[in-house]
Amino acid sequence: MRPSTQLLLPASLAVLLCLLASLPTPASGCNKALCASDVSKCLIQELCQCRPTDGNCSCCKECMLCLGTLWEECCDCVGMCNPKNYSDSPATSKSTVEELHRPIPSLFRALTEGDAPINMMVVSFPVAEELSHHENLVSFLETLDDQHQNVSLPGNSIHASYDTQDNMCTVVYFDDCVSIRQCKLYCESMGGSKYRWFHNACCQCIGPECVDYGSKAVKCMNCLF
Repeated sequence: MRPSTQLLLPASLAVLLCLLASLPTPASGCNKALCASDVSKCLIQELCQCRPTDGNCSCCKECMLCLGTLWEECCDCVGMCNPKNYSDSPATSKSTVEELHRPIPSLFRALTEGDAPINMMVVSFPVAEELSHHENLVSFLETLDDQHQNVSLPGNSIHASYDTQDNMCTVVYFDDCVSIRQCKLYCESMGGSKYRWFHNACCQCIGPECVDYGSKAVKCMNCLF
């Protein structure tokens, strides 16, 4: 009689699955939907194994570099964030924006006219409304020589003399949560001029008629919190 064959997970994969299953819930700071993929990559490479809470931060720099732009949102998943009060500043109230350097206005208009593409929602509103809701200070990314730098945009630097009477701003929301890198790629593929990525992982692509950075409202159907 042939012995029964058992499928055994590699030890590293088994450990990884256990680690992912034990990630903190969003209520305690870890957004599994946003972070699981990147965190698993860093754990597989054993770049985030130290424990600063135990006085060992030997891997903190490598872990930060591995998580990249998701560090702020995902450091809790690897136990490396400073203690925060998450009720003070919900993720939906924070966002990152960036100019896209090769927009294709005709493509964006063609994709947003008529029925909305599947898994997306198209929203149009007056440019005057876009400007009236401009935040006092917004953090945005500026690509210079392929390096991302955090920059601050003062609220009084918008186009005060722009004629907004009849212009409409059109933006696109993706239904599901996505990473900031996916958000940028999706908006570039649509020919968008800019994008806004909310820190709850909702993505908004901003059209060529928008003067500022679109809407501050989170409207991703499956990514509202």
